[in-house]
Amino acid sequence: MEPSPKRMPTLDEVAARAGVSRTAASRVINNAPHVSRAKREAVQRAVRELGFVPNPAAQALATRKVGAVVLAVSSDEPGLFADPFFAEVVVGVSAALEQTDLELILLLANTPRGRERFERLLRSRRADGVMLMALRGDDLLGRLCQEAGLPVVFGGLPLTGEPTWYVDADNRGGARLAAEHFARTGRRRPVMITGQVDARASVAREQGFTDGLTLSGLPLLGVEPGQFTEDGGAAAMERLLRAHPDPDAVFAASDAMAIGALRTLRERGLRVPEDVAVIGFDDLASARHTSPPLTTVHQPVRALGQEMARMLVGAIEGHRPSPLILPTRLTVRESAPDLPVQA
Repeated sequence: MEPSPKRMPTLDEVAARAGVSRTAASRVINNAPHVSRAKREAVQRAVRELGFVPNPAAQALATRKVGAVVLAVSSDEPGLFADPFFAEVVVGVSAALEQTDLELILLLANTPRGRERFERLLRSRRADGVMLMALRGDDLLGRLCQEAGLPVVFGGLPLTGEPTWYVDADNRGGARLAAEHFARTGRRRPVMITGQVDARASVAREQGFTDGLTLSGLPLLGVEPGQFTEDGGAAAMERLLRAHPDPDAVFAASDAMAIGALRTLRERGLRVPEDVAVIGFDDLASARHTSPPLTTVHQPVRALGQEMARMLVGAIEGHRPSPLILPTRLTVRESAPDLPVQA
């Protein structure tokens, strides 16, 4: 009987022997840039020891990789990446990419100049994939990526359609928790500060809060947009107080807007939580240091960035990752305590 042919080692086995990621092993085998000398030597040693022979078709495909991914944000605000929310996302993305040899390019892409840079980057194939965030309305960025044939992962769903790959938080369910907390603690005159009307997260949070109030038999006295900024939240709170002088609860669809609302309430001489309870959304580090500390819906912001990056790496490597919705929960602090209000 003839001996069975010897099984050829796989790329995964080379990576495991070398102690590197599959992406790093692939880049060494295909002589791609942006690989450390130590990793290159470890992979080359593993190739010799295992007798690995690259698949010519796969090798031709891999050589087209450039070793970089883009995090593009549909915003024209230069200080956006210093915003605590986006800073946490970037930390998460960077942590996930530490396990690879991919470089990260940050790009603001909502101005004509920013979109031009983005299109030029796509046309020149200077990235292997893209992560998109803060899309508004019918944004063109996702379409540009698809036309370029690049894998794209959405951080948060766009307002219309459902992309192949996305990571989002349970915005609707989290906002519903805020409404239920107000009802459970005896609040009867709630108002809400939303984000942008053409952002899906803002729409979902308004829907969730309204759902929770309806199920609890409570009316929503008023809604004002706050643009997801602290100053916007302060101005929205001012407008709400002019229209409804005696609310006893405020749900702001982001911590930044909640902090602005706290400022306006304090300037108006209203006590939190005795006169008005306040709940935010995000649970950023700043929520622990407001006066009083902010009750807020926790979403795993850093994990959002990590999972986006992991999903994109999987897509670049030819896998078919599944979309992901991350859970939310209520973090109760002094601005809206668990104890019911006293009559």
